[in-house]
Amino acid sequence: MGAEESTGREWALQIGLTGSIGMGKTTLASQFNYLGFPVFDADASVHRMYSGGGSAVKPIEDVFPGVVIDGVVDRKLLGALVLSDSTAMSLLEAIVHPLVQQDRQSFLQEMSDLGHFLVIYDIPLLYEKPATAPYVDYTIVASADAPIQRQRVLDRPGMSAEKFESILAKQMPDEQVSMRYGCILKRVACYSCRWFNLSTLPYHNISYHTIYILTMT
Repeated sequence: MGAEESTGREWALQIGLTGSIGMGKTTLASQFNYLGFPVFDADASVHRMYSGGGSAVKPIEDVFPGVVIDGVVDRKLLGALVLSDSTAMSLLEAIVHPLVQQDRQSFLQEMSDLGHFLVIYDIPLLYEKPATAPYVDYTIVASADAPIQRQRVLDRPGMSAEKFESILAKQMPDEQVSMRYGCILKRVACYSCRWFNLSTLPYHNISYHTIYILTMT
């Protein structure tokens, strides 16, 4: 039972949306938004915290002097310090993760108060960081074949093969996700996914807690 359930309050059903870099998770999140489901974007939450006046700016500057420029966390400078240093990354996560959790909890409370029966959490490292992951009722995993994933990522501005491999090394391989957590939908070609309407999902009859979606070009 999650912490949100223990209070006796009426909370929205919580769906975790995850997947490795370049798997189409952002596209799926936009489609859920299109269908009217509130989406909490963990990356967007971090961006806000790194911006001027953001809650992470001062703590990060205290631990990583010189990465804050004009009151804003410079992500390139910060990335250069932490991407290849596991100790530095742990220090950064100790700052950021609790702040993201607070932001997500406020989102859940607001959406539940507004009467939404379901919310989506767009969280890249849902499985990789179980100690800091939110409670979710079900999980959706976005997936793609490795060549498609690689091409998508390397087409991004500022991305390099070295950086891609560094990010990939921190994420659970797709095969492990599917074998470890099971699936109820597999190898579904749904890059736009406009058909996928969670309001019709019979979640009370689902035997697995993971929906596995293969996104295609």
